[in-house]
Amino acid sequence: MMIAVGTFEVMLSAQNDEIAPVGRMLIDKTYTGALVGKGVGQMISKRTENGIAVYFAIEEFVGSIDDNKGSFTLLHKGEMSAAAQSLKITILTGSGSHELRDISGKMRIIQQDGKHSYELEYHL
Repeated sequence: MMIAVGTFEVMLSAQNDEIAPVGRMLIDKTYTGALVGKGVGQMISKRTENGIAVYFAIEEFVGSIDDNKGSFTLLHKGEMSAAAQSLKITILTGSGSHELRDISGKMRIIQQDGKHSYELEYHL
């Protein structure tokens, strides 16, 4: 396994879905560091009155990892309660293209001082 590290900027745009009891946002990310490129996708989330929350997202990355060009799909699943939080982000098996055709792995997001960074553990 290899590890790619860097930072990203993210813009979330809320979408108005009045008939559904969930929130939906468009994701627009710019990655720098070992990943260079854009991530776009959609997130669906739900927060209950007692503070329990969940979100799912599908994000399509297009760019390069350590000069290997292509694209792949990231699947996000996050949960939060008063007792615990979890976030699991994986590369969808078989979603890679071009030089990233055989990519697999998982991503960790770090939020600190209002900034986002990532660690992508991957295999090509």
